[in-house]
Amino acid sequence: MDYRLYFKSLKGEMVRFLKTLVTLESPTSDKKAVDKCSAAVIKEIENLGVKIKRFPQKEIGDLFLFEYSVGQKKEITERPLLVLTHIDTVWPVGTISRMPFYITGDKIYGPGALDMKAGIVESIFALKAVHNLSLKPKRKIWLFLNSAEETGNDESHQQIASLARRAGVVLCLEPALPGGALKVERKGRLVVKIECSGKSAHASTPEKGHNAIEELIYQLQRLKKLKISGTTLNIGLIEGGEKANVVPEKAWAISDLRFWTTSDLDKIKSFLRELKPTIKEAKVKTTILSFTPPMEFTKASRLLFERAKVLAAEMGLELLPGKSGGGSDASIASHVGAPALDGLGPEGEGMHAENEHLLLSSLIQRTALLTKFLVEL
Repeated sequence: MDYRLYFKSLKGEMVRFLKTLVTLESPTSDKKAVDKCSAAVIKEIENLGVKIKRFPQKEIGDLFLFEYSVGQKKEITERPLLVLTHIDTVWPVGTISRMPFYITGDKIYGPGALDMKAGIVESIFALKAVHNLSLKPKRKIWLFLNSAEETGNDESHQQIASLARRAGVVLCLEPALPGGALKVERKGRLVVKIECSGKSAHASTPEKGHNAIEELIYQLQRLKKLKISGTTLNIGLIEGGEKANVVPEKAWAISDLRFWTTSDLDKIKSFLRELKPTIKEAKVKTTILSFTPPMEFTKASRLLFERAKVLAAEMGLELLPGKSGGGSDASIASHVGAPALDGLGPEGEGMHAENEHLLLSSLIQRTALLTKFLVEL
């Protein structure tokens, strides 16, 4: 069944709800604001017979799992279908005053509209369609609302990993690639701090010391020479020394490395372990500050994509596989072995930028496609 005409009739309601969510600003760091925005989601979904599980948090917004199994047979043996969304954005409270929600033609603008409050609207209205049209999904539906996707959080990562291990299908509603392609591969990310210790001395007698900044430069040059196909390095922060006339004793740098596969990650970690100072009196220490696993196009995900491709074709849509250099919650699901597809949200441009917007026509199409997936995958 093609649900596009159904959602076209609900276009006004979908836009209304999207405006509500965008206006309720929800930066990751503001727990109170995030919880207030989540309350609007609960209000929209609570009459659908969902079971709401709240995971209270102290530092971030509370996490939520909405479980839907209305009208399903008790003997369902298929593992649940997990939908991943996030309520937090990168925009601080007050941004809406200079970047207001507005529509021009097919484009809807606003902070967080594309990333990813439109994905939340898509998920809620697809679930509404399942409920109001008395559709019979093959699986129980789990909808997870993350409150700290933009920064990452151990608790939310653990919840996603736990749910994904028990799920048979994972769909993440991050924005689509241009042209509507899905994200079936994502780069992993490693944030590494390299600290170098030397020996201070007066600048007039540098031979009596060991320059920690020069040591650090040497180690960073070694790191830049690391050749792994598709891997990128950005040296984002660096600091060292106290005065121009003192040989610096301490220096450090923080770098962002991105890679496509777990095998690439193993090579990077091995390389970091082998970093040695140029002289025995100096010290080099490496610390992994954060890690996001790569989303690899596994056999299980390939099979899921092929099935999704067939269902999309029944609606006259062509699904194409694509790649992204950034991570998402789908990366966590894929890392624990779950069949996962990402980029099922609407098309748009300007994530984390002042021209952030989505295409309303794409929101309608993607919501119809998600509904079909919820019922038939």
